[in-house]
Amino acid sequence: MGQEPRTLPPSPNWYCARCSDAVPGGLFGFAARTSVFLVRVGPSAGAIPGTPPFRVIGELVGHTERVSGFTFSHYPGQYNLCATSSDDGTVKIWDVETRTVVTEHALHQHTISALHWSPQVKDLIVSGDEKGVVFCYWLNRNDSQHLFIEPRTIFCLTCSPHHEDLVAIGYKDGIVVIIDISKKGEVVHRLRGHDDEIHSIAWCPLLGEDCLSINQEENSEELEIPNGKVIAQTAVTKGCYLATGSKDQTIRIWSCSRGRGVMILKLPFLKRRGGGIDPTVKERLWLTLHWPKDQPTQLVSSCFGGELLLWDLTQSWRRKYTLFSASSEGQNHSRIVFNLCPLQTEDDKQLLLSTSMDRDVKCWDMTTLECCWTLPSLGGFAYSLAFSPVDMGCLAIGVGDGMIRVWNTLSIKNNYDVKNFWQGVKSKVTALCWHPTKEGCLAFGTDDGKVGLYDTYSNKPPQISSTYHKKTVYTLAWGPPLPPISLGGEGDRPSLTLYSCGGEGIVLQHNPWKLGGEAYDINKLIRDTNSIKYKLPVHTEISWKADGKIMALGNEDGSIEIFHVPSLKLICTIQQHHKLVNTISWHHEHGSQPELSYLMASGSNNAVIYVHNLKTVIESNPESPVTITEPYRTLSGHTAKITSVAWSPHHDGRLVSASYDGTAQVWDTLREEPLCNFRGHRGRLLCVAWSPLDPDCIYSGADDFCVYKWLTSMQEHSRPPQGKKSIELEKKRLSQPKPKPKKKKKPTSRAPVKPEVYDGNEDEGIRESSGPVENGVSDQEGEEEAREPEFPSGIASVASREPVTCTPVSLGFEKSKVTVNNKITLLKKEPPKEKPESLTKKRKARSMLPLTTSLDHRSKEELHQDCLVLATAKHSKELNEEVSSDLEERFHLGLFTDRAALYRMIEVEGKGHLENGHPELFHQLMLWKGDLKGVLQTAAERGELTDSLVAMAPVAGYHVWLWAVEAFAKQLCFQDQYVKAASHLLSIHKVYEAVELLKSNHFYREAIAVAKARLRPEDPILKDLYLTWGAILEKDGHYAVAAKCYLGAASAYDAAKVLAKKGDAASLKTAAELASIVGENALSSSLALRCAQELLLARNWVGAQEALRLHESLKGQRLVFCLLELLSKHLEERQLSEARSSSYNAWAAGTEGPFVERVTAVWKSTFGLDNPEQCQAALQQLQSIKYPSATNNTPSKQLLLHICHDLTLAVLSQQVASWDGAVEALLRAVVRSYDSGNFTIMQEVHSAFLPEGCDHLRDKLGEHQSPTTPAFKSLEAFFIYGHLYEFWWSLSRPCPKSSVWVSAAHRRTTSVEQSQQINNASPEETDPKVSQPEPSRPPELDVRLTEESEQMLITCKELFSEKHASLQNSKRTVAEVQETLAEMIRQHQKSQVCKSTTNGPDKNESEQVAEQSLSSPPSECKEEKNQPLSLPELTKRLTEANEKIAKFPESVKTWPFPDVLECCLILLHIGSQCPGSVTQDMQQQAQELLQKYGNTKVYKRYCQTFCT
Repeated sequence: MGQEPRTLPPSPNWYCARCSDAVPGGLFGFAARTSVFLVRVGPSAGAIPGTPPFRVIGELVGHTERVSGFTFSHYPGQYNLCATSSDDGTVKIWDVETRTVVTEHALHQHTISALHWSPQVKDLIVSGDEKGVVFCYWLNRNDSQHLFIEPRTIFCLTCSPHHEDLVAIGYKDGIVVIIDISKKGEVVHRLRGHDDEIHSIAWCPLLGEDCLSINQEENSEELEIPNGKVIAQTAVTKGCYLATGSKDQTIRIWSCSRGRGVMILKLPFLKRRGGGIDPTVKERLWLTLHWPKDQPTQLVSSCFGGELLLWDLTQSWRRKYTLFSASSEGQNHSRIVFNLCPLQTEDDKQLLLSTSMDRDVKCWDMTTLECCWTLPSLGGFAYSLAFSPVDMGCLAIGVGDGMIRVWNTLSIKNNYDVKNFWQGVKSKVTALCWHPTKEGCLAFGTDDGKVGLYDTYSNKPPQISSTYHKKTVYTLAWGPPLPPISLGGEGDRPSLTLYSCGGEGIVLQHNPWKLGGEAYDINKLIRDTNSIKYKLPVHTEISWKADGKIMALGNEDGSIEIFHVPSLKLICTIQQHHKLVNTISWHHEHGSQPELSYLMASGSNNAVIYVHNLKTVIESNPESPVTITEPYRTLSGHTAKITSVAWSPHHDGRLVSASYDGTAQVWDTLREEPLCNFRGHRGRLLCVAWSPLDPDCIYSGADDFCVYKWLTSMQEHSRPPQGKKSIELEKKRLSQPKPKPKKKKKPTSRAPVKPEVYDGNEDEGIRESSGPVENGVSDQEGEEEAREPEFPSGIASVASREPVTCTPVSLGFEKSKVTVNNKITLLKKEPPKEKPESLTKKRKARSMLPLTTSLDHRSKEELHQDCLVLATAKHSKELNEEVSSDLEERFHLGLFTDRAALYRMIEVEGKGHLENGHPELFHQLMLWKGDLKGVLQTAAERGELTDSLVAMAPVAGYHVWLWAVEAFAKQLCFQDQYVKAASHLLSIHKVYEAVELLKSNHFYREAIAVAKARLRPEDPILKDLYLTWGAILEKDGHYAVAAKCYLGAASAYDAAKVLAKKGDAASLKTAAELASIVGENALSSSLALRCAQELLLARNWVGAQEALRLHESLKGQRLVFCLLELLSKHLEERQLSEARSSSYNAWAAGTEGPFVERVTAVWKSTFGLDNPEQCQAALQQLQSIKYPSATNNTPSKQLLLHICHDLTLAVLSQQVASWDGAVEALLRAVVRSYDSGNFTIMQEVHSAFLPEGCDHLRDKLGEHQSPTTPAFKSLEAFFIYGHLYEFWWSLSRPCPKSSVWVSAAHRRTTSVEQSQQINNASPEETDPKVSQPEPSRPPELDVRLTEESEQMLITCKELFSEKHASLQNSKRTVAEVQETLAEMIRQHQKSQVCKSTTNGPDKNESEQVAEQSLSSPPSECKEEKNQPLSLPELTKRLTEANEKIAKFPESVKTWPFPDVLECCLILLHIGSQCPGSVTQDMQQQAQELLQKYGNTKVYKRYCQTFCT
């Protein structure tokens, strides 16, 4: 057995591409959690001959988070230097000889994922992170370079062993790049082929590409270089092979000279020996590689389930590989392998070290491919240690990774002969106990309350007790059976039963023969035997004296109770500790002094250990229990709670204790003397055990994932660290990883903390909550992943899903009263707690009795005094004055005395609540007293009534309730809560008041709802509400809702009117339909017409017709709209209309035949207009509508509608043969277009309705003079007038093309102005505005031009009407005079406003104005310049003109006529442009008319032009 210390270290970190490394000479390092453990391998390890040559020699401590990368310097002469990267963001460079940090950098902003020390450049360390940033750091010159190659997650990187500037980088998505760092990270090759994470990159140890003869690779393209023979090149360009391993299950070999893949090796699916994980599960794979230095044609890789393969690359096409350890069973890893490191020992052995998910580090001999040795490790806290009393040297370790380790510490061949037991455990193992006599029988307890029995000699799964603890199992102990199990016959009961103590405070007795049966709570027996009425304490520890006659129970309150077996009679209580008892241990019986077996040592959440000698008490067996308050020995020195104590089996009275202060202490208890102190752990100690064979050897376990074997003789300290040293140790422990808060896990509930302050360390709570994560891996697979080395993966995932957090169950485990935070479960005990409902952060409710409560938290002396006063008051027959005054002063004792005192207390508390502004609490107190009416009155006065108070009011009587509700309603109104107030009024049936309240505060909707629900339908209130609300809505522009209100109030007419207010087509249509439904026909038809007119503006013909269809009375309008639609379509086709419309009715499609015929055909077919009676009815409907005459500002769409109205009348008149009406209507249409200056429309009307001229109308009217003759004359004159203009314009083109004047945009201003424009120009060039070239008319006009023009020019005589010329002249005179007068008035007003006082006017102002206004501009006629007209003169002219007009017959005045002088001027123009076309006679006549009537200002100049 080795007399040297040993370490069972934490597991190497998982899922890191390079977190272990080794250097020649035999030093191996691996990253575990936040530190790096160093292992010396080979002869220099100083191992005992015959045992494996390796030893854990130390630890590099300094990072605060998981270490993710570790690499040695492989440069000869500096093998002592290494680098680490960590999730804390730093890269540290260490000297392993001194184990100190040489330097560090924190350049990375993101998690570092890859690290390598360049094998070529002795001070270059390259690191990469999850965002794709690479840093090169030169140690000697403390310089760095930032490279950003790709925005992808880097998974691994390896520097070239041949070229100092080349680095290969593997990414998460399968891309591999080779970069040149001397060229700012320029990408030399981008190697594509893998499609998943790159786990490992290995460069071929030989430069050049002739080590492999690759020529038959079916996966690569035809290679240019046969047999891999390469022409000699320089070192830089000379190629080199590169191997990459990926999660995609392939290894690829790449040629760097060609920059592409040359070989693909697909991992084989091997038959797992010993069962295991389903190999098809892709995520189970981690593919790491090692290319041996001395065997460049071979490559080592990991495989699916933890096997290692040696590939033969010389026969690549045959996929040849050799399995490591093929012969010996069970030597392989059982889970995936993460890292492979070669190591050459001092005696030149070539070894390979592997780290795996199975938590073993294995060492392989590369010559034999066999496993030389295994170093087991721990993936969780070491919670419990137990040596087997039968199989000496068998140490069971309970670990937080869900596995039990059984370590045969006596093995001669293997220092680390460790077996793992994981089946059926599935949780942290917190307690262990071997059966005292039965070989291989091990009891275990877990943090989820499970108790089970393992047979460590078989491979069977454990037996599990059917009774679980509600919380963590703290302690297990074997002891004699107690009732009811002991009542069975000799053969029916076991000699020993298993006792378990759980975090909920219960001790259960399990029958090991019937674990499936019920386990018994021993409290029942204790209660019955000792007839205890009071509450039993919460148990936290159980321990049996070695002879099995005495049982000790430790409790949460710090007391220890001693019971006599078998009836569990309580013989004494030890009141020594004042905090939860963690550990009790009885001295062994085989010492030189038998009486020492009565010594019992105990440790609690206090730092002091007490030893009691119970000899006298046990031997005297007292009738009633004794209380012991004095210890036999006191061992002081630790500075934090005690978690475990153990007596040395080799000495008398020698004890070892483990403490949260991070040390283990050996004591000589009899002399109360500290002997030695072990400080090797980095965490809080959880368990300690003395070797049963070696007096100098002790094992201890802690929350640093380590178990240490240490020798008392080798410790330099004799007592626990105090003061400064204690602080340093604290620092060392605090460098352990902080738990990263897991998302979604709420903090577990607090344990009830006692008011006393902790002695020992104040920051106990902090330390506990910042306990370390239970694995070096940050992903949750931490300590669980390895629980089941050989599960099929489906079960595995279930089994291992429990996160490493402390669920409320595992919380049970701190036997302390401190909050335990996520991710740590330290095995020590805590009182049972209520279910954590408080998991969500709730605000604590305000106390109802704060003063009373605060008085119960005063100093101890005061509280003691309270008890005395209370006892006196309760037990004295009559109260004397002194006691009464005491009680008055201590009002809070009213809670424990009589009602009067309680009322006093309530009064004081109530006043306090009111003063602090919490009336609701005061009200509740008064209610507790039963004074409801008083409460309501006070609350009403103060405006503090609440819903709950009012709800309780009926208890005080009906009238009180009515009064309270009214008062509350008033209060709510003050608070602007009118709706709520109304609801309360309704509750007492005050409907009218509620409605009025809502109405007066503008809650109309609510008021109507209430009124409709509660009042009679005919109640006038309802109508009034509707009308009031409707008026307001109408005012605000909410017409639709207002209309609903009017409908509600049965005022449908108003509803239709208000809907129509918006004026858009949709509103008008709805309003029309509504009016129609309610029988308001007149309103409905007027609205429908308005709607149709709106739709007309949008050129929505279909919609307009639909709107008109609503009413029979609108039949006439439908005809108008129909004609308008056809005309618009006609204009559009002739391109005379600027607007385009898409929504024509179907019947508007036909274009054949004369226009009038098309119109009548559609009327017949669509509107059923097929007999004269119907036409007559339509005519009468339409004749009643009169439109105002047009001006040149009338909008074109409106103008068209009005013209079509007249045209419809004309067509209808023709249908009923009323030709007079037809002529008049047609003339009205022509005059409208003439008045508006829309020449185009006028011409279109002519061409559509008078295609053959006016002759057929003359025939219809007959020869005799009818009243319509003047109208006909006018119509004819306009027809000729139009043709005259057309003819003249066709002349004024450079190459005469007869044209039509079609531009709808071209508006004549007035005919007079036009002639002005014409005559402004010389006769040869007419004004360009008038003679714009315009689209041509059908060409046949060209041919017949002369004959037609002659005909037309002859008919022009009709235009020379003397009567009309005279009438028009008189009208012009009147207009001119009126204009002059208006100008005079304007000037007069202007001069009145700004009158000049310096020079008054010489002559009468009005004359001055007349002079100015009537004298023409100098350019026009000089001789007229100074002929001012006086006011009388003007008046005279006006009178004369008016008299003249009056004398004309009505027939001349009624119907308009084209401007005669304008026609004369045009004829004269035509005559001058085209000599001979106009007869001399006509020219003469025209000149005469011009001279006679051209005396007004407008025509004066033109008369001079043509008549001189």
